[in-house]
Amino acid sequence: MKRIIIGVVLVLSISASVAAQSSSSPPTLGFFEGLRASIVKHLGRPYVWGASGEKSFDCSGFVWRVMYENGILLKRTTARKFYMMLPPASKADQGRFGTLVFFDNLKHVGMIDTPEYFYHAQVSAGTNHSPMNSFWRQKIYGFRRVPTPKE
Repeated sequence: MKRIIIGVVLVLSISASVAAQSSSSPPTLGFFEGLRASIVKHLGRPYVWGASGEKSFDCSGFVWRVMYENGILLKRTTARKFYMMLPPASKADQGRFGTLVFFDNLKHVGMIDTPEYFYHAQVSAGTNHSPMNSFWRQKIYGFRRVPTPKE
């Protein structure tokens, strides 16, 4: 498995490189199957602020863990810093599995499943699969793509 390491100093150059790789050659289906398997494995865990698993998560810890288990090595940080580190999602990618969705002025992050659902760690429900209903849609701040290994 290839690993992608993104450091704070190298964010701009690596983000541009990852964006170029993503647009020129899509990763194999196996990468996204791995992301989904990691998500499913951690569903139903309780929310604990600052936690990144295995038994509990906050929102950014859940996203970090799923990426980490699939070879995407990012510094464990906040939703706001993930947003600043990662390449923007194109309009077409905003409803695709694996895209990160940010809410509430960058205070919350989840991962898109379909245009109608996303995964996240929610204070009141722990890690779960939520509908992208009007409550959540009105809070969307933006979208970022998970960097994918070039295989």
